[in-house]
Amino acid sequence: MGRKWNNIKEKKASKDANTSRIYAKFGLEIYVAARKGEPDPESNRALRVVLERAKTYNVPKAIIDRAIEKAKGSSDEIYEELRYEGFGPNGSMVIVDALTNNVNRTASAVRAAFSKNGGNMGVNGSVAYMFDATAVIGVSGRSLDEIMELMLEADVDVRDIVEEDEDVLVYAEPDQFHAVQEALRASGIEEFSVAELTMLAQNFVELPEDAQKQFDKIIDTLEDLEDVQQVYHNVEYAD
Repeated sequence: MGRKWNNIKEKKASKDANTSRIYAKFGLEIYVAARKGEPDPESNRALRVVLERAKTYNVPKAIIDRAIEKAKGSSDEIYEELRYEGFGPNGSMVIVDALTNNVNRTASAVRAAFSKNGGNMGVNGSVAYMFDATAVIGVSGRSLDEIMELMLEADVDVRDIVEEDEDVLVYAEPDQFHAVQEALRASGIEEFSVAELTMLAQNFVELPEDAQKQFDKIIDTLEDLEDVQQVYHNVEYAD
């Protein structure tokens, strides 16, 4: 399982050089999460998760504070959380999560990203059943055995713990996200190389070169859309 995650992480990292775009997406996500409840991560679990994710992307404190302050104000901006599902070449599958204040605009843009690049939109549920909602927490500088022992001692329910490159990755149910982090922090770990709530494909596919290029166009176009927050897929990139 870990092999798949770091493969995805490395591909994402190559695209995330546009930090201003990433920061803008996090700013919106933090604002929406803060508006759901109290703008305080101690009492707002959704906000806490987003802030933990933001740390691993080095989102500046000024952007975080500005989004939270905006949520405290009287703004009447309403954003909807939407999920789209679609298909690329050769059995590739894609899930798109968006935050939008204009559903028609977003639906049209997502549909065009698929259709203009050789993919097609699916109906709700046509793809998601092949993915599992998963918490992924990664740490560096600790051994696999040490992390396993910490999880056992804390009685945290995890799916898997794997070692890859310089990271030890803990996979768990989404509702165990904070429990895993708290168990790790109790041992003195404060920095996480990965802190994600993701949709992880149950099975991955490798694409031939021509199909891979076509698929990359779909993903790049989707990720460039202002309203799109996350894109998940089942394609494994070759080393």
